Amino acid sequence: MGADGRDDAPACGLRREPDYTGVTQVSLVPPQPPKDYREAMRLADGEAETRLGNYMLLSWYDRDRDFESPQHSSECHLDSAVPGYVDYGLNHGAALKVDIEDGRFVFFYRRIDF
Repeated sequence: MGADGRDDAPACGLRREPDYTGVTQVSLVPPQPPKDYREAMRLADGEAETRLGNYMLLSWYDRDRDFESPQHSSECHLDSAVPGYVDYGLNHGAALKVDIEDGRFVFFYRRIDF
């Protein structure tokens, strides 16, 4: 509690910067901007296949539609510096972050070993 008696704790205790330790971060600015999420995902999947081999998409964000997956992962993150899709990806083993057009589309992947 603060001196004024109010609870100063951030929402859900998540106000922090993301820890990208062990995560390769790739920024893409294609000469021809992707027309939609599906096209952006094809670009990101290509990076994942090249860099990780077998991969799994963990989480993503589409700024054009203001839509994320997993859905509602940012509900508890409204006052947080870390969006829910970022927190989800990092806490589920992300090894690769692909950012297309400076946050327009963001994808988190992990390697899968069979």
